[in-house]
Amino acid sequence: MDLGAYRPVLANRDTRSALLLGFLIRVPMWAGGVILTLHVVTSLGRSYGEAGLVTAASTVAVAVSGPWRGRLLDRIGLRRTVGPSLLVQVVCWSVAPWVGYLPLVAVAALAGLFVVPTFSILRQVIIRSVPSEQRRTALSLDSSATELSFMAGPAIGVWLATSWHTGWALLVCELASVAAGFVLWLVNPPLTSGQPEQAPEVGHDEQGEGARAEAIAAPAVAGRGAGPRAVRGFITLPVAAVLLAAACSTLVLSGTDVSIVAALRSFGSTGSIGWVLALWGAGSLVGGLVYGAWHRSLSVFWLLGGLAATTAPVALALGVPSFAVLVTVSGFLCAPTITATVEQLSRLVPERFRGEMMGWHGSAMTAGSAVGAPVAGVAIDHGGWPWGFAVVSVLGVLIAGLGALASRRGRDVTGAGPTARPAVAPASPDTVAPTDSERGVSAATIDH
Repeated sequence: MDLGAYRPVLANRDTRSALLLGFLIRVPMWAGGVILTLHVVTSLGRSYGEAGLVTAASTVAVAVSGPWRGRLLDRIGLRRTVGPSLLVQVVCWSVAPWVGYLPLVAVAALAGLFVVPTFSILRQVIIRSVPSEQRRTALSLDSSATELSFMAGPAIGVWLATSWHTGWALLVCELASVAAGFVLWLVNPPLTSGQPEQAPEVGHDEQGEGARAEAIAAPAVAGRGAGPRAVRGFITLPVAAVLLAAACSTLVLSGTDVSIVAALRSFGSTGSIGWVLALWGAGSLVGGLVYGAWHRSLSVFWLLGGLAATTAPVALALGVPSFAVLVTVSGFLCAPTITATVEQLSRLVPERFRGEMMGWHGSAMTAGSAVGAPVAGVAIDHGGWPWGFAVVSVLGVLIAGLGALASRRGRDVTGAGPTARPAVAPASPDTVAPTDSERGVSAATIDH
């Protein structure tokens, strides 16, 4: 482990800016989610179940929009994708605090559909701004910054909602998020290395990696030749396996979240929920920093299996002290697992598809989170809180094993493909589109 690995990453101006912007954008985002729930329950006088429906409507809309918004980033660039989103967000959140329940559900869903794809944008900036050998370290810093914002955001949201009327708190928080998105639009950082301005020096490893990804995708795009079958030009079996791992990671995490609450209520320590969740997040933060300083990358499926395996022993806790220790340990592989999914996808998918790939990654994680909580809840209802941890752990280990097998099979197919013809076709005016340097998109796709 070499903590000095963070020095060159933090010395990179683009990376520092992306990490700072990510923190500023995510804090009001996490706070807004808490305030929205409290607004429905207190100001509108509805149940927590009805508040959950508002969140569910927004979450489903965000999941649906992920690949679509990512595709727009690939085709038309950051400003032309984010600009309309900012206008929709301003209108939606200026109206949402002052309407009734059913209109609020519709407005929240519309806002989710046009959400600014900040996770996708910032991770693309980070991937572009550092050499290949520093990618894991940079993405680990992003995961750690996300954990910090998650620890700060809800606390700020609760404070705002209890200090002000929830309508005003919601308005201020969401408009702050829009303002951070406007800063992102104003800065307009390049998303791909094909943009000449601010493009970092690319080493031979990065060039070789890009060539391999292009070789995988090229046969599917052209519709001919050997190589793994791909959907949308880049979703091959190994890519699908990593997306499944991303979904399963949040399945385990959301199931753990519900099980922590159930366990502490069973122990009669409901007041401990806040600090135990903070310890869980702190474990993830430390794990992310250690993984970023590690000397090599690890398979996402090994990390997912480890995450699931370290979650299972929490079911054996006999009281709050042992429970807190085991939960902290179970959090250690949270950030590394999510970091590994992003890193591995960035190496499997050609750069020209990276925005859409990030959108599918976000949708997979959202889907896993949506499944994990009810699965753990059913297990808890039938067998008690320990079964919540046990069920999501077993699912995590099973999917990690299946994903590893699928990924290995995909690599075997990929390795056999290039023997039929050269891995990368020579560039020609018919196959390589000119670059629109102003918007960072292929000039041939601007009209589509």
